[in-house]
Amino acid sequence: MGSEMASIRTYQDGDFDGVRAIWEEAFPGDPARNRAEFAIPAKLKVQPELLLIAEADGEIIGTAMAGYDGHRGWLYAVAVSQSARRKGIGSMLIAEAERRLAAMGCGKVNLQVRATNHATAQFYRKLGYQAEERISMGKSIAAEG
Repeated sequence: MGSEMASIRTYQDGDFDGVRAIWEEAFPGDPARNRAEFAIPAKLKVQPELLLIAEADGEIIGTAMAGYDGHRGWLYAVAVSQSARRKGIGSMLIAEAERRLAAMGCGKVNLQVRATNHATAQFYRKLGYQAEERISMGKSIAAEG
């Protein structure tokens, strides 16, 4: 299945299991706070139109979650099922996320990639993203995470 057969749409009720399966495949070992059972309900409360699904033949084959805080946009949880990779699906998801963010007034999109994930960093470079010299810091403030 190529990207010409895939479509991008907003997350709908009934998509949870498909998204969870892709995230478990793409992000093994992620902390609990990043798992579908926590992240999806939280996202559906804030900018649910930025939780995107790539679908082909009725099957969920990719996801992208974005956010906009009024200053910067962010890409989170961009994932494509193993069987649908290298067919333009990830690029389609990102293009749609960027389009929706721009329509909200967003002028810059940020994302984080693990430093050891060279293939993913190269994928984003091909889409025009550049490494920026920063220290990424975080603090868990919820019990689950």
